[in-house]
Amino acid sequence: MSFTLAIVGRPNVGKSTLFNRLVGKRLALVDDRPGVTRDLREGAARLFDLRFSVLDTAGLEMATDDSLPGRMRKLTERAVDAADVCLFVVDARAGLTPADSEFAEILRKRARHVILAANKAEGRAGDAGMIDAYGLGLGEPVRLSAEHGEGLDELRDRLAPLAEAFEAAARVETPVTEVDVEDDAEGDADHTPTPERPLQIAVVGRPNAGKSTLINAILGEDRLLTGPEAGITRDAISVAADWDGTPIRIFDTAGMRKRARVQDKLEKLSVADGLRAVRFAEVVVVLLDAQIPFETQDLRIADLAEEEGRAVVIAVNKWDTVEDRPARLKELKAMFERMLPQLRGAPLVTVSATGAQGLARLRAAILSAHDVWNRRITTARLNQWLGAMVAAHPPPAPGGRRIRLRYMTQVKTRPPGFVLMCSNPEELPDAYRRYLVGGLRDSFDLPGTPIRLMFRSQADRNPYKDRQKPGPSRLRKHLDKTPGSRTPGRPRSR
Repeated sequence: MSFTLAIVGRPNVGKSTLFNRLVGKRLALVDDRPGVTRDLREGAARLFDLRFSVLDTAGLEMATDDSLPGRMRKLTERAVDAADVCLFVVDARAGLTPADSEFAEILRKRARHVILAANKAEGRAGDAGMIDAYGLGLGEPVRLSAEHGEGLDELRDRLAPLAEAFEAAARVETPVTEVDVEDDAEGDADHTPTPERPLQIAVVGRPNAGKSTLINAILGEDRLLTGPEAGITRDAISVAADWDGTPIRIFDTAGMRKRARVQDKLEKLSVADGLRAVRFAEVVVVLLDAQIPFETQDLRIADLAEEEGRAVVIAVNKWDTVEDRPARLKELKAMFERMLPQLRGAPLVTVSATGAQGLARLRAAILSAHDVWNRRITTARLNQWLGAMVAAHPPPAPGGRRIRLRYMTQVKTRPPGFVLMCSNPEELPDAYRRYLVGGLRDSFDLPGTPIRLMFRSQADRNPYKDRQKPGPSRLRKHLDKTPGSRTPGRPRSR
């Protein structure tokens, strides 16, 4: 990316809509009410021939204290300081407000380059707002309609000279280095995370479990908005980082409450955004509260991650508030084995996000779960194991006909998937399936990861299965048509 563009402005002026337009995807949540965006969301933007990084920011508020609006404003001001270009968006239909004038003064002092844009300017309704925008003293405004995609060519013309200057400066400062192609190919082969393909991690849990605080502790900076209020995070925010030598992209998701309690439209969108992050992740960290662990909603979230086939790590936060830690840890492990048998053997780690404690253990658990998630077993080892399992506990014989297990092989990883060829797979009871899955976990060291075991009938591979057997009449006709043949029982003609 040649430069970074931060979209700033008052709440509800269309910043998130413009962000989605530039990245070409509906990444940011959009709603008519103000203050939907709270965290910084970063994306790769494409504007005609320009490629750059774009930041969607929270609406600038007048508050400067430690309240939620004040903390949102501080986060946006940090984005202004870090960005190369600030796109100051005003509402052309609502006109200028005193807040716009104050924020224009802030940008004039703190931003490196400022471009003024009047959004919602389609039609004649935005003419008055366009004229008023000149009064901010930030130059000629760009007339935009983020919803309809109007004015993007003019925005491109304003950004092009800046992009060329940033690109020229980058060529001078950064020397050209050769890329070791062989190392990259080898890293992809053994699933080692690389900067091009970082390890995807999603942190999920109930509201106020400390997800954003934990991610800030991993990043080593206050990148995400935090506070004592429950439900601060709304978007599923992804942040790229290097975690002690491991390239990662970590997703902060909104707290997931029970479905019956989710009535607000915006909360439904937030939960759906979090579920999408789980589907894109490789490892899912289910964050629990040490004081109220393994609530019903925690079990549902963990079960959802297992159903999606993700590697799961259980992290118990706020461990610094626990008094008798050894006894509490033993109790948590017993609850985990009893309430989540489908994730038996998954790592359970205790952390303290506020004190940045236990992060090394969490990182080791995530890498271990990712390694198990990508594990492959040879067909020879699988069939040796299958023979031993059948000898120790033969499959049942429904109706007096024993089910025969022929052979098995691994067909996929991420998560490990196996196919077992057998006779009458539909009659194999679930108890025997669980017996085989448990044996796979114990024998091949597959703790915690979801295992997909599919059964197929051996008869399905027989090409002559549905072909009709020849009867006596069909056999006689066949022999009559064959040269030199005769019907059995008839004398040969001379």
